[in-house]
Amino acid sequence: MSEKFDVIVVGAGPAGTSCAYTAAKNGLKVLLIERGEYPGAKNVMGGILYRKQLEEIIPEFWKEAPIERPVVEQRFWFLDKESMVTTSYKGLEWGKEPFNNFTVLRAKFDKWFADKAVEQGALLINETVVTECLVEDDKVIGVKTDRPDGDIYADVVVLADGVNSLLAKQLGFHKEWKPNEVALTVMEVLKIQKKVINERFNIKDDQGVSVEIFGDATQGILGTGFLYTNKDSVNIGVGTTLSGMVKKKLKPYELLDRLKEHPMIQPYIEGSETQEYLAHLIPEGGYHAIPKLVGNGVMVAGDAAQFVNAIHREGSNMAMASGKMAAETIIEAKKTDDFSERTLDSYRTNIYDSFIGKDLKKYKDAAHTFEENPQYFQEYIPLMNEAMHAFFSVDGTPKREKQKKIMAKMTAGRGKIGLAKDMYRAWKAVK
Repeated sequence: MSEKFDVIVVGAGPAGTSCAYTAAKNGLKVLLIERGEYPGAKNVMGGILYRKQLEEIIPEFWKEAPIERPVVEQRFWFLDKESMVTTSYKGLEWGKEPFNNFTVLRAKFDKWFADKAVEQGALLINETVVTECLVEDDKVIGVKTDRPDGDIYADVVVLADGVNSLLAKQLGFHKEWKPNEVALTVMEVLKIQKKVINERFNIKDDQGVSVEIFGDATQGILGTGFLYTNKDSVNIGVGTTLSGMVKKKLKPYELLDRLKEHPMIQPYIEGSETQEYLAHLIPEGGYHAIPKLVGNGVMVAGDAAQFVNAIHREGSNMAMASGKMAAETIIEAKKTDDFSERTLDSYRTNIYDSFIGKDLKKYKDAAHTFEENPQYFQEYIPLMNEAMHAFFSVDGTPKREKQKKIMAKMTAGRGKIGLAKDMYRAWKAVK
């Protein structure tokens, strides 16, 4: 390892592998370092992979990638204790090429993706921890690893080592994340026969469903549950902010067990067998928490840069796009052999000009708004369920009278003005 690389990428998740693949494909000497036993061993996402950003890297990847099902329906469930209000969109066009998104199992997908980077010429090293960046004259010149004689050198180091990026923190790019800037997600992969999945979710073999779950799934804490269909398993999980868990004095596995036992959820997973249990931190800070992205000889991408749009549960696509943009910036810098912060800063500009920066800016106040106003989850979702129950129960009560009673309950605690303010506040946060 005494040789010098053009690029060292720390972390073989979607961001890191996208960077390694793009850089290697364009002739750069690339080292991809993964701390896990293999790429995907320590990575967790709910299981949704968007097509657009990966196709820009590997055209028609779905013809060989280990995807589970193309998603043709997105459902949204708003739970109370024994009821739920639902809405969804189902589009059969999503089940045809080029598709919209897919369910995946990260352990399979990340390994395949990293192997594709290796095919392009990247060198992949697993089970290796990068302990710090090597800095000389205010420039990152490589990394120190936990291996004997583990100092490795490069023109640029790309930090794609996840939300808890100790390397970026060591460089002073960000402070310790606050509890409301990260979420803890716990997930299980449950084995269920393909035929049973198809029957329960009303789909065919080559169709998938994603379900986002709100309300009682998180006991009123800011966060969501999810249920995604794979070929012969389902991913079920729940994620909430650390600050919410602390306030409620909850343990993550308690939330997941509660979700699995909910009477609206249990029929979908009945008779299943647990294959995997995973837990992972997810960035929730959004636009206001984006750290410094560029320094002399160093760049930050993916979760390490807080590139997650929690409102639209987008993360892997932002990771891949940022990794690709990082590599493209390095390719241009290589032409002039200038890897200073001034030259690499075009990466930061491109990020903010892309859908990543624009979408994160659009929802910059959403998480804070819903965190500081728990009534949206704790009061309004149960009230919505109660209102639907009352309105659709045929009990001889005139509908106009029911409407008055429903409105009276909706405004009982906050009044009409308070209700209007809450609705306006929520609209403003996501508009």
